[in-house]
Amino acid sequence: MEANCVYRCIECSQLAGELYRDYNRGVLKLTICKSCHKPVDKYIEYDPVIILINAILCKAQVYRHILFNTTINIHGKLCIFCLLCEAYVRWLQLQGSTQTTDPEDIIRYAKEWDFYRMFGIACLEQSVYFLGIFAALYLMASGTLKTKLDFILLLKALLLSSYGKLLLIPAVIWEHDYTFVSLKLIKLFVLTSNFQAIRVTLNTSRKMSCMAICTGLILESIVVDSCKKMEWSM
Repeated sequence: MEANCVYRCIECSQLAGELYRDYNRGVLKLTICKSCHKPVDKYIEYDPVIILINAILCKAQVYRHILFNTTINIHGKLCIFCLLCEAYVRWLQLQGSTQTTDPEDIIRYAKEWDFYRMFGIACLEQSVYFLGIFAALYLMASGTLKTKLDFILLLKALLLSSYGKLLLIPAVIWEHDYTFVSLKLIKLFVLTSNFQAIRVTLNTSRKMSCMAICTGLILESIVVDSCKKMEWSM
């Protein structure tokens, strides 16, 4: 019976065999969860805009809908796009802080190398951040990550929940029309989304999810400081 349960209830996270039943002629009836006696997934009838708004509000129900009851396969593309946006914003900041009296400015390939360097640093920081989360969850609650599938599911959840970095797009479009505070708010939103994704995916406590996020941030900050020291030494 459990082998056929490929969905989850968005309210109580219990396994479910189906989300709805089709009675022909477009008549659908939502499946009721046997555990909480609520619709397994009410969001299948919602407009995508409403789903997006609920995702921005970081509701656990919509996270379960997206992670367990849909077939979204844009994790890699979304990750690369977000990293490119983040690298470009850092590159703009780097170019803005660089002063030169050369009429021809910095040669083109040097600027291109700076962008690749920012992209590499952004990839490294995110990898270390995710590694810190996995290490914390594995060491503090090894029962939450039992199989390889759990690791893959959590990784996909973290990648999808980092969609908040797309808010960097306005910074890319309007270049210098952003502030330090706005970038920090975007960072806070991404961390909140990652926190909710961990809770929903592994069904862990708020304390455990918060400790995992903090561990990832600590390791990430160490890498950031190391990168800065390397640049200064060069």
